[in-house]
Formats: sequence, structure tokens, C-alpha cells
Amino acid sequence: MSTDSFVLTLSCHDRPGIVASVTSELAALQANIEESNQFWDRDTNRFFMRIVFSVPREIGRQIIADALATQVERLGIDYELRDRLRKPKIIIMVSKFDHALLHLLYQIRVGWLRAEVLAIVSNHPECRDLAEMHGIDFHYLPVTRENKAQQEERLLEIVRLGSAELVILARYMQVFSDSLSRQLYGKAINIHHSFLPSFKGAKPYHQAFERGVKLIGATAHYVTSDLDEGPIIEQETERVTHAMSAEDLVATGRDIESRVLSRAVKLHLKSRVVINGHKTIVF
Repeated sequence: MSTDSFVLTLSCHDRPGIVASVTSELAALQANIEESNQFWDRDTNRFFMRIVFSVPREIGRQIIADALATQVERLGIDYELRDRLRKPKIIIMVSKFDHALLHLLYQIRVGWLRAEVLAIVSNHPECRDLAEMHGIDFHYLPVTRENKAQQEERLLEIVRLGSAELVILARYMQVFSDSLSRQLYGKAINIHHSFLPSFKGAKPYHQAFERGVKLIGATAHYVTSDLDEGPIIEQETERVTHAMSAEDLVATGRDIESRVLSRAVKLHLKSRVVINGHKTIVF
């Protein structure tokens, strides 16, 4: 029998019977549950669940949604349903440093990340040749104080026209406006060095070097209107020593940034991340 595979993620106010109610509806559709994860946040009394399941091919997305409708209304469920066989569409934003961008493109090329890159967007022209080499549309959107609103609207137009599901800030060195941050909430991921807030501003690795830090790292998080304060998805640190130069720290930091960002993107694209207020649930 031919089947299609889906991922269902949901959250709601916790109460007895949620798992039974949802899985019973899926069982009535002859669904086979391949993976199931649950979590109860005691502080907020919210329940979170992720289910991977397959159904006969003739049972499409709308039939599944209709089957769940009664329980969704009764239990006050917020949910997302994703077709696992369809590649998510993404947009990657970058400025001058291309290490995180290159890592993402490589992971997509070898199949570790399943995604379709609709476009590379930059406020600098340096990555145009790289985009063309990979056959990806390149949009050069230089940002000034005077044209920031206009360029953000152009970005939203690119997102809408391509039906992009995720915007990735791969060392894109421009701050989103509050309006853009709200419109892309939960659909935009940023990467930054974990020195924040201790080492804000220019040359954070050089600042860290001057202070003799022993750990450096990176944090991937969702973009919010509060700069670098969004829900955290993934982090990593690495020990450094006094024998390393500032340039050594930069090189190590770029390597960590690339890995952390790609892991965060993969978690998001596989529907393993659910936002829980200022935090995330990562299954």
C-alpha cells in the first residue's frame, strides 16, 4: 500500500486524554505512528507533542485536518501539519562573511539538510558570484536609514512570492525592524556569538581575546523585536587557551557558528522545535 508521511506538532493547555484523543483520530484514518514525543511544561501548564505518522496515499492533508478539527476545537489545540516528503522552501540572508552560508549550501548539497533555497539576499554584493555558481537567485538589497522600510518590504515580497517557510540570517549584519520581526516571528533564525551581551558591537572575538576568555561559542535563535533575545534553538561552546591569537578565536568561532546554525535549521525544518513563550521545546 502506498503511503504519505506527515509530522504533526501541537500544543495546548494540559489535561488528561490529549494523547488518546489525537491518536484515536489518526488511528481512524489507518495512520501508522512512526515516532511520538510529548512534554508537559509544569510552569505554564502547557502540553507539547510531536507525532510522525504515515497514512494511505488517498488520505491527504485536508482529510487529516478535518479529522482533527473536533479535538482541536474541544482541547484548544494550536498545531502545524507538515508533509515530510516536500522540501521546505528557505531564503538565506548574508552580509560579507560567507562561512555560515557556505556550510548551509554544502549540507543541502549532500542531503543532510532537505531544503530548497529560493534566494540569497544580501546588503552587500560580495556573495553574488557564489549564488550564481549554485544557480540561486541573488537579491542585492543595500540598506540605509532612509531606505530600510522599503528594503524590508522587498524582502517580504520575496518571501511571499516564493512561499518561503524560513528566513535564515547567516551572519546578516542588519537589525530587523520591530514590524519585520513580528511578521517573521517563528520563521526567521539568526546566529550570533555567545559573548552577547558581554561582548556586543564590533570585533567580539578580539574583545574576548583581550579579556582572556576560556570558552567561546555561538547561539542560534528565533528573531524577535528584542535584539538577540529570541527563543534559543541550539548552542555550542569550545574551550580556547591563552596560546591562541585573536585570529585563532575568529576561525574557531566561525566554525562553531556554521555548525550551530545548520543544526538549528535542521531542527526547525524537521518540525522538532516548538516555541514556548521565551523558550523552545526541542524534540
